[in-house]
Amino acid sequence: MLLLALDSSTPWVTVALAEVGPDGSARVVAEHADDAGNRHGELLAPAIARVLVSAGAAPADLGAVACGLGPGPFTGLRVGIVTAASMADGLGIPSYGVCSLDALALAHRGKNGALLTVTDARRKQVYWARYDADGRRIEGPEVSAPADVSGAIQGETVVGAGALQWADAFAPHRVDGTDPWPQASMVAALAAERAAARAPGEQLAPMYLRRPDARPPTSLKAVTPR
Repeated sequence: MLLLALDSSTPWVTVALAEVGPDGSARVVAEHADDAGNRHGELLAPAIARVLVSAGAAPADLGAVACGLGPGPFTGLRVGIVTAASMADGLGIPSYGVCSLDALALAHRGKNGALLTVTDARRKQVYWARYDADGRRIEGPEVSAPADVSGAIQGETVVGAGALQWADAFAPHRVDGTDPWPQASMVAALAAERAAARAPGEQLAPMYLRRPDARPPTSLKAVTPR
């Protein structure tokens, strides 16, 4: 089965195509990443097309779609989730959600012991989650100020772009600056077991963790007739 995986929870758009084995393994056959900035909507569809062409596959060949659910900023995260849900609905295939911080942790599992994943949440905050040495998430995801997260570290290795952006806050701790973004290949690996088991598709719900900046007005402005 071919599984298309994507993540748009950070400034990077990442897409991977994986061959899922009966045992739930995921062998990546094509992947692509773009530094999207705020252009997730412009770059995601071409990235998907690129990995399909690279693998000699078509959308009709897909057996499932997996998507990183964040946490992440609203617009970029929504682009990925809506795209994944739309493709799954249009193709009649299941969709599976993955915590993006879990995907980030998976890329570092086995080389750093216990982990703390940190990504940028804007507003001078970071998204974070804590993992034990076996890669199990034991706390989070949450959103906090970098200094508060740093002060609560219990010897974990810190990974993720948030630790690099707020380097001063995390300077007292061990930071691994490699692979700082959630990768679609890791999203595929985390969803592969469900895909291999032909598990029912899931509703893809974003992990926002806080309310959006934009809110409906609570009162109407008075209009003075001319």
